Amino acid sequence: MIPSVLPTYSRAPMSFVKGEGSWLIEADGRRFLDLGAGIAVNALGHAHPTLVAALTDQANALWHVSNLYQIPQQQKLADMLVELTFADTVFFTNSGTESCELAVKMARKYWYEKGAPERVEIITFEGSFHGRSSAGIAAAGSEKMTKGFGPLLGGFKHLPWNDHEALTAAITDQTAAIMIEPVQGEGGIRPLPDQCLKGLRDLCDEHGILLILDEVQCGVGRTGKLFAHEWAGIEPDIMNVAKGIGGGFPLGAVLATENAASGMTAGTHGSTYGGNPLGCAVGCAVLETVAEPDFLADVSRRAGALRQSLEGLIAQHPDVFESVRGAGLMLGLKCKATNMDIVNAGYDNEVITVPAAENVIRLLPALNITEDDISEAAKRLSAAASQIEKA
Repeated sequence: MIPSVLPTYSRAPMSFVKGEGSWLIEADGRRFLDLGAGIAVNALGHAHPTLVAALTDQANALWHVSNLYQIPQQQKLADMLVELTFADTVFFTNSGTESCELAVKMARKYWYEKGAPERVEIITFEGSFHGRSSAGIAAAGSEKMTKGFGPLLGGFKHLPWNDHEALTAAITDQTAAIMIEPVQGEGGIRPLPDQCLKGLRDLCDEHGILLILDEVQCGVGRTGKLFAHEWAGIEPDIMNVAKGIGGGFPLGAVLATENAASGMTAGTHGSTYGGNPLGCAVGCAVLETVAEPDFLADVSRRAGALRQSLEGLIAQHPDVFESVRGAGLMLGLKCKATNMDIVNAGYDNEVITVPAAENVIRLLPALNITEDDISEAAKRLSAAASQIEKA
């Protein structure tokens, strides 16, 4: 008999009832060190008092009105994002998947309004993840994502990761945009080198096409800059955001330049829940904290400490771990043992990590993880590795 919850996840046998900072408390009282943060969502950890206060205050005032009306909290958050980034305008969604959908629509509508309706093709890359909607799986293109869900939405061209010649050859007079994650998450924590991101921006400028950056997982402070592309000193035309921007509350956004968004006029897109007062009140509180230069500097400092501890872990357990890669607090441990075995051994030792492609486990802790918790993480991961070695 099918379960009442549709069985599309192989769920681990834990039921968490409370969170405190970087810790999750199971129903039976066990305390798990959370290095997954809800897959890079809980940017400030669990039950952060500033976010709890923002949510509670807004919940006591007004939850939802719809986008038929002005929403002051939404306006405030949009103004903050415009001030802090390349963007001239913002549309709020409930998720990264929805942000991808709008980015695709925006790029195609841009060219339609420019009198080039044939320019619908969007170049994407092997190993990418852009959500599980029709456009998202078509953009990723992998069999794992698309099998059984045809016919797929057309207009995507999939290229190998980091193949400059293939990219140059793929651009035609049907190309509308290039869409890429500055750091692949699901694909195995693969950062795109800064020079490659600069090269992509130059290529888009040369051919007059749009650059879409998917920063759903790597954005909102995770790499030590507010957004990962800032390390390369470039700006996209369109950017997808979600996960960390709501600190645990479902919230996403599409940021765009005035030029890229010029085709999106009244009636061309909408969302019933997107940008509601509750979500945007929390989003403002997240951004007011994360965007502070001192906070971002602390992210980089914590990232250095975590990376150093992971390098030590590899030296201790060379038969289990191979290397560490990533940026900021978006790190991946390339494994020699099977990654899911290590994730499960972590559960036995009360530490949470997240699997990814290429036999990698992801470490995506809260951006404000403490030094003591980083030290404890190394101990628990080492215990998990020792368990694997003895098996």
